[in-house]
Amino acid sequence: MSTTHTAGNGPLTGVRVVELAGIGPGPFAAMLLADLGADVVRVDRPGGPGLGIDPARDLTNRNKRSAVVDLKAADGPSTVLDLVERADILIEGYRPGVVERLGVGPDACLARNPRLVYGRMTGWGQDGPLATTAGHDIGYIAITGALGMIGPDPDGPPTIPANLVGDYAGGSLYLVVGVLAALQHARAHGEGQVVDAAIVDGTAHLTTMIHGMLAAGGWQDRRGVNLLDGGCPFYGVYETSDGGHMAVGALEEQFYDEFVRLLGIEEAAPARRDFGRWPELREAVADRFRSRTREEWTAAFEGSDACVAPVLSLREAPAHPHLAARGTFTEQGGIAQPAPAPRFSVTPGTLRRGPALPGADTAEVARDWAVPALESPAGTPESEK
Repeated sequence: MSTTHTAGNGPLTGVRVVELAGIGPGPFAAMLLADLGADVVRVDRPGGPGLGIDPARDLTNRNKRSAVVDLKAADGPSTVLDLVERADILIEGYRPGVVERLGVGPDACLARNPRLVYGRMTGWGQDGPLATTAGHDIGYIAITGALGMIGPDPDGPPTIPANLVGDYAGGSLYLVVGVLAALQHARAHGEGQVVDAAIVDGTAHLTTMIHGMLAAGGWQDRRGVNLLDGGCPFYGVYETSDGGHMAVGALEEQFYDEFVRLLGIEEAAPARRDFGRWPELREAVADRFRSRTREEWTAAFEGSDACVAPVLSLREAPAHPHLAARGTFTEQGGIAQPAPAPRFSVTPGTLRRGPALPGADTAEVARDWAVPALESPAGTPESEK
Protein backbone atom coordinates (compact mmCIF):
# COMPACT_ATOMS: atom_id res chain seq x y z
CA MET A 1 0.00 0.00 0.00
CA SER A 2 1.09 3.56 -0.51
CA THR A 3 0.66 6.67 1.58
CA THR A 4 0.21 10.34 0.84
CA HIS A 5 2.28 11.15 3.93
CA THR A 6 5.65 11.83 2.29
CA ALA A 7 7.61 13.80 4.89
CA GLY A 8 11.01 12.30 5.59
CA ASN A 9 12.42 9.09 4.19
CA GLY A 10 13.73 5.67 5.18
CA PRO A 11 13.51 2.12 3.84
CA LEU A 12 9.94 1.72 5.16
CA THR A 13 8.59 4.82 3.39
CA GLY A 14 5.16 3.89 2.03
CA VAL A 15 4.42 1.35 4.78
CA ARG A 16 1.38 2.24 6.87
CA VAL A 17 1.18 1.20 10.50
CA VAL A 18 -1.70 1.46 12.97
CA GLU A 19 -0.56 1.41 16.60
CA LEU A 20 -3.18 0.88 19.30
CA ALA A 21 -1.76 3.03 22.08
CA GLY A 22 -0.11 1.33 25.02
CA ILE A 23 3.07 1.68 27.04
CA GLY A 24 6.53 0.13 26.86
CA PRO A 25 7.59 -2.33 24.17
CA GLY A 26 4.68 -1.79 21.75
CA PRO A 27 5.26 1.95 21.37
CA PHE A 28 9.02 1.38 21.08
CA ALA A 29 8.51 -1.14 18.28
CA ALA A 30 6.23 1.32 16.48
CA MET A 31 8.83 4.08 17.01
CA LEU A 32 11.48 1.92 15.37
CA LEU A 33 9.23 1.37 12.35
CA ALA A 34 8.53 5.12 12.26
CA ASP A 35 12.25 5.95 12.51
CA LEU A 36 12.77 3.79 9.42
CA GLY A 37 10.21 5.76 7.47
CA ALA A 38 6.86 4.06 8.09
CA ASP A 39 3.76 6.23 8.41
CA VAL A 40 2.71 5.29 11.94
CA VAL A 41 -0.66 6.44 13.23
CA ARG A 42 -0.98 5.99 16.97
CA VAL A 43 -4.61 5.50 17.97
CA ASP A 44 -4.80 7.11 21.39
CA ARG A 45 -7.68 6.59 23.76
CA PRO A 46 -9.42 9.55 25.38
CA GLY A 47 -7.34 10.49 28.42
CA GLY A 48 -4.21 8.77 27.17
CA PRO A 49 -2.53 5.49 28.24
CA GLY A 50 -1.54 6.72 31.70
CA LEU A 51 2.25 6.63 31.35
CA GLY A 52 2.52 9.65 33.63
CA ILE A 53 5.06 11.72 31.69
CA ASP A 54 4.66 14.80 29.53
CA PRO A 55 3.57 13.54 26.07
CA ALA A 56 5.85 16.15 24.50
CA ARG A 57 8.81 14.31 26.04
CA ASP A 58 7.72 10.74 25.36
CA LEU A 59 10.37 9.97 22.77
CA THR A 60 8.91 6.57 21.93
CA ASN A 61 6.17 8.49 20.14
CA ARG A 62 8.51 10.44 17.87
CA ASN A 63 8.04 10.29 14.10
CA LYS A 64 4.40 9.23 14.59
CA ARG A 65 1.03 10.92 14.20
CA SER A 66 -1.79 10.62 16.72
CA ALA A 67 -5.54 10.35 16.38
CA VAL A 68 -7.86 9.89 19.36
CA VAL A 69 -10.53 7.20 19.03
CA ASP A 70 -12.77 5.95 21.82
CA LEU A 71 -12.94 2.22 21.15
CA LYS A 72 -15.78 1.93 23.67
CA ALA A 73 -17.94 4.35 21.68
CA ALA A 74 -20.48 2.90 19.26
CA ASP A 75 -18.54 3.84 16.13
CA GLY A 76 -15.03 3.57 17.64
CA PRO A 77 -14.24 0.05 16.37
CA SER A 78 -15.52 0.82 12.86
CA THR A 79 -13.26 3.89 12.73
CA VAL A 80 -10.23 1.78 13.62
CA LEU A 81 -11.26 -0.81 11.03
CA ASP A 82 -11.37 1.97 8.44
CA LEU A 83 -7.73 2.67 9.27
CA VAL A 84 -6.91 -1.04 9.24
CA GLU A 85 -8.34 -1.37 5.75
CA ARG A 86 -5.67 1.05 4.54
CA ALA A 87 -2.79 -0.27 6.68
CA ASP A 88 -0.01 -2.78 6.19
CA ILE A 89 0.70 -3.48 9.86
CA LEU A 90 -1.19 -3.18 13.15
CA ILE A 91 0.51 -3.27 16.55
CA GLU A 92 -1.33 -3.82 19.82
CA GLY A 93 -0.18 -4.64 23.35
CA TYR A 94 -3.34 -5.52 25.27
CA ARG A 95 -3.85 -8.64 27.35
CA PRO A 96 -5.18 -11.60 25.33
CA GLY A 97 -8.87 -11.23 24.56
CA VAL A 98 -9.15 -7.49 25.16
CA VAL A 99 -9.00 -6.31 21.55
CA GLU A 100 -11.42 -9.05 20.58
CA ARG A 101 -13.93 -7.69 23.09
CA LEU A 102 -13.35 -4.19 21.72
CA GLY A 103 -14.17 -5.36 18.20
CA VAL A 104 -10.71 -4.89 16.65
CA GLY A 105 -9.19 -8.33 17.17
CA PRO A 106 -7.32 -10.29 14.49
CA ASP A 107 -10.43 -11.92 12.99
CA ALA A 108 -12.23 -8.61 12.52
CA CYS A 109 -9.15 -6.85 11.16
CA LEU A 110 -8.09 -9.62 8.77
CA ALA A 111 -11.66 -9.92 7.50
CA ARG A 112 -11.45 -6.23 6.62
CA ASN A 113 -7.90 -6.44 5.25
CA PRO A 114 -6.67 -9.98 4.40
CA ARG A 115 -3.14 -8.70 3.71
CA LEU A 116 -2.75 -7.14 7.16
CA VAL A 117 0.13 -8.10 9.46
CA TYR A 118 -1.35 -8.11 12.97
CA GLY A 119 1.44 -7.71 15.54
CA ARG A 120 0.65 -8.66 19.13
CA MET A 121 3.03 -7.56 21.91
CA THR A 122 2.64 -9.20 25.31
CA GLY A 123 4.82 -10.42 28.13
CA TRP A 124 3.54 -13.98 28.49
CA GLY A 125 2.16 -14.54 24.98
CA GLN A 126 -1.32 -15.28 23.70
CA ASP A 127 -1.64 -18.64 25.46
CA GLY A 128 -0.25 -20.57 28.42
CA PRO A 129 -1.11 -20.56 32.15
CA LEU A 130 0.10 -16.97 32.71
CA ALA A 131 -1.27 -15.44 29.50
CA THR A 132 -4.05 -13.42 31.13
CA THR A 133 -2.15 -12.33 34.23
CA ALA A 134 -0.39 -9.01 34.79
CA GLY A 135 3.36 -8.80 34.51
CA HIS A 136 6.41 -6.63 33.96
CA ASP A 137 9.85 -6.97 32.43
CA ILE A 138 11.48 -8.23 35.62
CA GLY A 139 9.12 -11.19 35.87
CA TYR A 140 9.40 -12.10 32.21
CA ILE A 141 13.19 -12.24 32.28
CA ALA A 142 13.12 -14.01 35.65
CA ILE A 143 11.38 -17.16 34.41
CA THR A 144 13.50 -17.42 31.24
CA GLY A 145 16.77 -17.72 33.16
CA ALA A 146 18.08 -14.42 31.78
CA LEU A 147 17.79 -12.46 35.03
CA GLY A 148 19.31 -15.27 37.07
CA MET A 149 22.52 -15.21 35.05
CA ILE A 150 23.16 -11.46 35.42
CA GLY A 151 25.23 -10.24 38.35
CA PRO A 152 28.76 -10.50 39.76
CA ASP A 153 28.03 -12.44 42.95
CA PRO A 154 26.87 -16.08 42.88
CA ASP A 155 25.62 -15.76 46.45
CA GLY A 156 23.91 -12.37 46.01
CA PRO A 157 20.80 -11.31 44.12
CA PRO A 158 20.82 -10.86 40.34
CA THR A 159 21.47 -7.42 38.87
CA ILE A 160 18.40 -5.81 37.28
CA PRO A 161 19.29 -4.59 33.74
CA ALA A 162 16.63 -1.84 33.75
CA ASN A 163 13.90 -3.04 31.34
CA LEU A 164 16.22 -3.34 28.35
CA VAL A 165 16.59 -7.13 28.16
CA GLY A 166 12.90 -8.03 28.35
CA ASP A 167 10.71 -5.18 27.15
CA TYR A 168 12.94 -3.90 24.40
CA ALA A 169 15.39 -6.63 23.35
CA GLY A 170 13.17 -9.67 23.91
CA GLY A 171 9.97 -7.77 23.15
CA SER A 172 10.12 -4.78 20.80
CA LEU A 173 12.92 -6.00 18.58
CA TYR A 174 11.39 -9.43 18.11
CA LEU A 175 8.05 -7.84 17.29
CA VAL A 176 9.71 -5.66 14.64
CA VAL A 177 11.55 -8.63 13.12
CA GLY A 178 8.30 -10.58 13.14
CA VAL A 179 6.08 -7.99 11.51
CA LEU A 180 8.65 -7.15 8.84
CA ALA A 181 9.10 -10.84 8.01
CA ALA A 182 5.31 -11.25 7.85
CA LEU A 183 5.06 -8.12 5.69
CA GLN A 184 7.49 -9.68 3.22
CA HIS A 185 5.28 -12.77 3.10
CA ALA A 186 2.11 -10.68 2.71
CA ARG A 187 3.58 -8.75 -0.19
CA ALA A 188 4.78 -11.93 -1.89
CA HIS A 189 1.66 -14.04 -1.35
CA GLY A 190 -1.16 -11.58 -0.55
CA GLU A 191 -1.69 -13.28 2.80
CA GLY A 192 -1.65 -11.49 6.14
CA GLN A 193 -1.17 -13.19 9.49
CA VAL A 194 -0.90 -12.73 13.26
CA VAL A 195 2.52 -12.27 14.86
CA ASP A 196 2.51 -13.38 18.52
CA ALA A 197 5.55 -11.63 20.02
CA ALA A 198 5.91 -12.66 23.65
CA ILE A 199 8.67 -11.16 25.76
CA VAL A 200 9.30 -14.53 27.39
CA ASP A 201 9.87 -16.10 23.96
CA GLY A 202 12.19 -13.36 22.72
CA THR A 203 14.18 -13.21 25.93
CA ALA A 204 14.63 -16.98 25.98
CA HIS A 205 15.77 -16.80 22.35
CA LEU A 206 18.41 -14.23 23.32
CA THR A 207 20.06 -16.81 25.59
CA THR A 208 20.65 -19.31 22.75
CA MET A 209 24.45 -18.97 22.75
CA ILE A 210 24.60 -19.37 26.53
CA HIS A 211 22.50 -22.55 26.34
CA GLY A 212 24.97 -23.87 23.78
CA MET A 213 27.88 -23.09 26.08
CA LEU A 214 26.00 -24.69 28.98
CA ALA A 215 25.46 -27.88 26.97
CA ALA A 216 29.12 -27.95 25.95
CA GLY A 217 30.34 -27.54 29.52
CA GLY A 218 31.65 -24.03 28.91
CA TRP A 219 29.15 -22.27 31.18
CA GLN A 220 28.17 -22.93 34.78
CA ASP A 221 24.49 -22.52 35.65
CA ARG A 222 25.17 -19.88 38.30
CA ARG A 223 26.09 -16.24 37.95
CA GLY A 224 29.35 -14.49 38.58
CA VAL A 225 31.61 -17.43 37.74
CA ASN A 226 31.64 -17.41 33.94
CA LEU A 227 33.55 -15.73 31.15
CA LEU A 228 30.90 -13.10 30.32
CA ASP A 229 29.06 -12.52 33.61
CA GLY A 230 31.73 -10.89 35.76
CA GLY A 231 33.42 -14.08 36.84
CA CYS A 232 36.42 -13.39 34.61
CA PRO A 233 38.88 -10.76 35.93
CA PHE A 234 39.59 -9.42 32.43
CA TYR A 235 35.89 -9.05 31.55
CA GLY A 236 34.37 -6.82 34.18
CA VAL A 237 33.99 -3.36 35.69
CA TYR A 238 36.51 -1.68 38.00
CA GLU A 239 36.33 1.41 40.17
CA THR A 240 38.72 4.31 39.65
CA SER A 241 40.19 6.69 42.22
CA ASP A 242 37.48 9.29 41.70
CA GLY A 243 34.56 6.87 42.09
CA GLY A 244 34.14 6.32 38.36
CA HIS A 245 34.35 2.97 36.62
CA MET A 246 36.12 1.39 33.66
CA ALA A 247 34.74 -1.53 31.65
CA VAL A 248 37.25 -4.20 30.61
CA GLY A 249 36.62 -6.74 27.84
CA ALA A 250 40.13 -8.02 27.06
CA LEU A 251 39.10 -11.60 26.29
CA GLU A 252 41.41 -12.57 23.42
CA GLU A 253 45.08 -13.09 24.28
CA GLN A 254 46.44 -10.30 22.08
CA PHE A 255 43.98 -7.83 23.59
CA TYR A 256 44.77 -9.07 27.09
CA ASP A 257 48.49 -8.57 26.51
CA GLU A 258 47.83 -4.98 25.44
CA PHE A 259 45.56 -4.50 28.45
CA VAL A 260 48.04 -5.61 31.09
CA ARG A 261 50.85 -3.66 29.42
CA LEU A 262 48.92 -0.37 29.45
CA LEU A 263 47.55 -1.07 32.91
CA GLY A 264 51.09 -1.66 34.14
CA ILE A 265 50.65 -5.12 35.70
CA GLU A 266 52.53 -7.32 33.24
CA GLU A 267 53.96 -9.32 36.12
CA ALA A 268 50.43 -10.61 36.85
CA ALA A 269 49.74 -11.55 33.22
CA PRO A 270 50.51 -15.27 33.55
CA ALA A 271 47.47 -15.63 35.81
CA ARG A 272 45.20 -15.27 32.76
CA ARG A 273 45.21 -19.00 31.98
CA ASP A 274 45.30 -20.18 35.60
CA PHE A 275 41.75 -20.19 36.98
CA GLY A 276 43.15 -20.73 40.46
CA ARG A 277 44.99 -17.41 40.28
CA TRP A 278 42.05 -15.40 38.95
CA PRO A 279 41.28 -13.91 42.40
CA GLU A 280 44.88 -12.72 42.58
CA LEU A 281 44.66 -11.25 39.10
CA ARG A 282 41.35 -9.54 39.89
CA GLU A 283 42.87 -7.93 42.97
CA ALA A 284 45.87 -6.69 40.98
CA VAL A 285 43.63 -5.20 38.31
CA ALA A 286 41.34 -3.57 40.88
CA ASP A 287 44.23 -2.09 42.87
CA ARG A 288 45.77 -0.62 39.75
CA PHE A 289 42.54 0.94 38.51
CA ARG A 290 42.03 2.58 41.91
CA SER A 291 45.32 4.43 41.47
CA ARG A 292 44.02 6.88 38.81
CA THR A 293 40.85 8.72 37.82
CA ARG A 294 38.44 7.58 35.15
CA GLU A 295 39.61 10.37 32.88
CA GLU A 296 43.26 9.40 33.32
CA TRP A 297 42.58 5.75 32.53
CA THR A 298 40.47 6.72 29.53
CA ALA A 299 43.43 8.67 28.17
CA ALA A 300 45.83 5.79 28.92
CA PHE A 301 43.80 3.28 26.89
CA GLU A 302 42.68 5.66 24.13
CA GLY A 303 43.27 4.30 20.63
CA SER A 304 44.49 0.91 21.88
CA ASP A 305 43.21 -2.63 21.30
CA ALA A 306 43.00 -3.30 25.03
CA CYS A 307 39.17 -3.26 24.89
CA VAL A 308 38.75 -0.84 27.80
CA ALA A 309 36.12 1.90 27.95
CA PRO A 310 34.86 4.38 30.54
CA VAL A 311 31.44 3.67 32.05
CA LEU A 312 29.42 6.78 31.19
CA SER A 313 26.07 7.98 32.46
CA LEU A 314 23.09 8.64 30.21
CA ARG A 315 23.82 12.37 30.23
CA GLU A 316 27.54 11.85 29.58
CA ALA A 317 27.18 9.40 26.69
CA PRO A 318 26.24 11.87 23.88
CA ALA A 319 29.50 13.77 24.41
CA HIS A 320 31.79 10.77 23.98
CA PRO A 321 34.09 11.62 21.03
CA HIS A 322 33.26 8.47 19.06
CA LEU A 323 29.51 8.78 19.52
CA ALA A 324 29.66 12.49 18.76
CA ALA A 325 31.63 11.86 15.55
CA ARG A 326 29.10 9.27 14.38
CA GLY A 327 26.08 11.28 15.41
CA THR A 328 24.84 8.38 17.54
CA PHE A 329 22.84 10.89 19.55
CA THR A 330 20.97 13.86 18.19
CA GLU A 331 18.78 16.66 19.49
CA GLN A 332 15.30 17.72 18.53
CA GLY A 333 13.05 20.14 20.31
CA GLY A 334 15.69 20.67 22.96
CA ILE A 335 15.74 16.97 23.89
CA ALA A 336 18.93 14.91 23.48
CA GLN A 337 18.04 11.45 22.21
CA PRO A 338 19.43 8.46 20.33
CA ALA A 339 19.39 8.89 16.56
CA PRO A 340 17.55 6.35 14.38
CA ALA A 341 19.38 3.04 13.98
CA PRO A 342 20.59 1.08 12.10
CA ARG A 343 21.96 3.11 9.19
CA PHE A 344 21.18 2.76 5.51
CA SER A 345 23.36 3.94 2.62
CA VAL A 346 20.47 4.77 0.28
CA THR A 347 17.38 5.30 2.48
CA PRO A 348 18.52 6.70 5.84
CA GLY A 349 16.05 6.99 8.67
CA THR A 350 15.44 10.49 9.99
CA LEU A 351 13.82 12.40 12.81
CA ARG A 352 10.92 13.97 10.97
CA ARG A 353 8.86 15.13 13.94
CA GLY A 354 8.86 15.12 17.72
CA PRO A 355 6.63 13.03 19.99
CA ALA A 356 3.04 12.84 18.75
CA LEU A 357 0.65 14.67 21.06
CA PRO A 358 -2.59 12.73 21.63
CA GLY A 359 -5.12 13.65 18.96
CA ALA A 360 -3.05 16.45 17.46
CA ASP A 361 -2.98 14.90 13.98
CA THR A 362 -6.54 13.59 13.75
CA ALA A 363 -7.63 15.86 10.90
CA GLU A 364 -4.39 15.34 8.99
CA VAL A 365 -4.62 11.55 9.24
CA ALA A 366 -8.32 11.63 8.29
CA ARG A 367 -7.33 13.46 5.11
CA ASP A 368 -4.19 11.50 4.24
CA TRP A 369 -5.67 8.07 4.94
CA ALA A 370 -9.11 9.00 3.55
CA VAL A 371 -10.94 8.08 6.76
CA PRO A 372 -13.62 10.76 7.27
CA ALA A 373 -14.98 8.91 10.34
CA LEU A 374 -11.91 10.04 12.27
CA GLU A 375 -13.37 13.53 12.37
CA SER A 376 -16.64 12.30 13.87
CA PRO A 377 -17.17 12.53 17.65
CA ALA A 378 -15.73 9.05 18.25
CA GLY A 379 -12.43 10.20 16.81
CA THR A 380 -12.38 13.65 18.35
CA PRO A 381 -10.24 14.53 21.40
CA GLU A 382 -12.19 15.12 24.58
CA SER A 383 -10.98 18.72 24.68
CA GLU A 384 -12.62 19.41 21.31
CA LYS A 385 -16.02 17.81 21.99
